[in-house]
Amino acid sequence: MTSVRPAKVITRHRAGSIHAYVIRPGALGPLEPVAVFQPLPGDDVVESAVRPDLERVVYTTLDRAVCLTRTGDLAWTSVFEPHSDQVHGHRPGCALALDGRTAWIYRPDAMAGRRDADQWVAHDLDSGAVLARQKLETAGHGAVHHVHPLDGSVYLDIGEGQDGSVILRSAAGHGGSPEFLAYPWRDRCLIDLAPDGQQFMTADHGQTDVAFHRHPSGDVLFTLPVEAFGYDPDETFVEWSGGYLTPDTAVVTLGGEGHDEEEWFRHHLIDVRTGTLRGEIAVEVTNPYELVLLGDGSWLTDGPDGNPVRCPGSPLPPAPPLPGT
Repeated sequence: MTSVRPAKVITRHRAGSIHAYVIRPGALGPLEPVAVFQPLPGDDVVESAVRPDLERVVYTTLDRAVCLTRTGDLAWTSVFEPHSDQVHGHRPGCALALDGRTAWIYRPDAMAGRRDADQWVAHDLDSGAVLARQKLETAGHGAVHHVHPLDGSVYLDIGEGQDGSVILRSAAGHGGSPEFLAYPWRDRCLIDLAPDGQQFMTADHGQTDVAFHRHPSGDVLFTLPVEAFGYDPDETFVEWSGGYLTPDTAVVTLGGEGHDEEEWFRHHLIDVRTGTLRGEIAVEVTNPYELVLLGDGSWLTDGPDGNPVRCPGSPLPPAPPLPGT
């Protein structure tokens, strides 16, 4: 399980502990944890996030959110009540705001059998006080947070299984209280936010195309169906993975199954300024979701010892000239 944050801190869950890694400028190769947090006894961690100063970790289990100090002391906990006997089908998620002072918690309460809809809750990271609580019109199995790298808004992509995917955004409103926006689609999955904050990337829930949208409006800049990559749409699909290699270049992953029933996938480069294809990029990964793009031309893969490895970007093919140049 991996959580990636704009502050360049990631976490991995290994041997019952939460390992925190800092992505330092220019540092390549295997990463070593800079902090290790031990969850409370009996806690099976679902997701986690660490503050940039490494002094706080927040994590979720199936029935609560927990915040610990670096020394292992309990800062606060938020129990998801009433108690749920469901052990499958719901994965509470968490993320930290850009400033590291707010913890966002996604509660899939409908699937947990707690109530008829989910909740999205913001806590003060130091005290645990509830800063905002939004009842959602979703019944999700889990969700992925994406923190905007500049304005501090937070996107939430909620997966509802066969019913599709819902994308929400929280941003500071008048008086400082968050305002919540639901985008008008139930058939698109949020893949990534551009590192310069100008746009975001989605994939069709049915995996037939990829689209790029203007932030924050969601207006579609361009869409590329499977056919645009030269594949048969009856045999090839867009993976729910990939993202931004750089502010100008995105990676779209296409997958399928060969005649020998062996699954395959390839990483295609897109110039997001023009919507044009720029060839493929070779990445040594065992599955499409192992690749974690960092937005600066580098990416992470899994090392043999379980630690992430930061790989340098290969030289990109020449970009086509912009219109009018």
